[in-house]
Amino acid sequence: MNYLILNTDYPEFLYWLYAHQPGLGQQPYEEQMRARNESLFGVADFYSSNLRKLGHEARDIHANNEWMQKVWAREQGIEVEGNSSLTQRFKSIVHRGASLGAKTPLRYLRFLVGGKVRIVDSQQKRLYDILAAQIRQYKPDILLNLSMDGISSRFLKEMKPYIRLLVGQIAAPLPQGENWGIYDLVISSLPNFVEYFRSLNVPSELNRLAFEPEILSRLGNRVGEIPVSFVGSLSRAHQARVHLIEQLCSNLEIEVWGYGVNGLPKNSPIRSRYMGSAWGIQMYQMLHASKITLNNHIGIAESYANNMRLFEATGVGTLLVTDWKENLIEIFEPGREVISYRTTEECVEMVNYYLEHEEERKAIAKAGQERTLREHTYYQRAQELADMVRKYV
Repeated sequence: MNYLILNTDYPEFLYWLYAHQPGLGQQPYEEQMRARNESLFGVADFYSSNLRKLGHEARDIHANNEWMQKVWAREQGIEVEGNSSLTQRFKSIVHRGASLGAKTPLRYLRFLVGGKVRIVDSQQKRLYDILAAQIRQYKPDILLNLSMDGISSRFLKEMKPYIRLLVGQIAAPLPQGENWGIYDLVISSLPNFVEYFRSLNVPSELNRLAFEPEILSRLGNRVGEIPVSFVGSLSRAHQARVHLIEQLCSNLEIEVWGYGVNGLPKNSPIRSRYMGSAWGIQMYQMLHASKITLNNHIGIAESYANNMRLFEATGVGTLLVTDWKENLIEIFEPGREVISYRTTEECVEMVNYYLEHEEERKAIAKAGQERTLREHTYYQRAQELADMVRKYV
């Protein structure tokens, strides 16, 4: 099978990637793709690389990366317009940061805050034109859209004559006004989402997230330098999480990494514990350097465990303390492979206990890592995906 995998990136990450690799935006398409994959942000090339291991043809497209997409178009002889307003803003921010002689302050990134860039026809029609040209050129058997909240269903409907099967994946807040009926299959790591799409008569299957074992070779040796960490988003969609982390910051020596802090009240205790953003490999290294890391699910997960931190933290061998969910037992064994909590007070108690009982902490962290490497890798998820797809092609 020939897979084409579509994704979009957080604009904050794109800024970080291109600001830290000057001149990357002028490099050939394949060199930019290599740099994007080597960052290990998000799912990187974990799906495509493992599908290729299974004998399939697979490639990735990052649809809202203007630098990469416009270089691809030029390499194909397709004329493209000059820099968009978004690219110009990036350049302005980089220039302003350089003039300050330091890392660009987050206050200059306010226009980037708010999650993934959603491709909007009025502003980003050129990117849709490039994406359409890629789909027509590659003629995939399977078009897998990992950004159902970023690439419009109206556009994908126009592309259906060029593909055999349109598959979407989502476990994020659903945007309004989309036609989910265009999808031949929707996969999700959230059981409640699977049931929702089925209620709309859209075929849907459970496909959990995972960990890529190749990450282990890039972690370094900063084991146990950070007693307790939290790495993740603190956006408006994570209000329960924000409340929890604020309480923990008042009771624990915790380091907070991620984004969304600028949107918190000035007196939030998180601000004094905030260490900055941690993208891709930096995030994995922070997790690996932590004795304990905390997890708390977004509200749309309801009573289900599903997020990437479950597998990222256990995969690097850190003790994961996560919020209790009814299906957690299907993924890990609480008390033996991970630690779960139901209340803030219980969370604080568990963290303090395992900080004081090092051997128990190490044993659970090791068991959690073994379970992830045994059952929750992207190679296994790619196998599951390929098996599902065969039933619908």
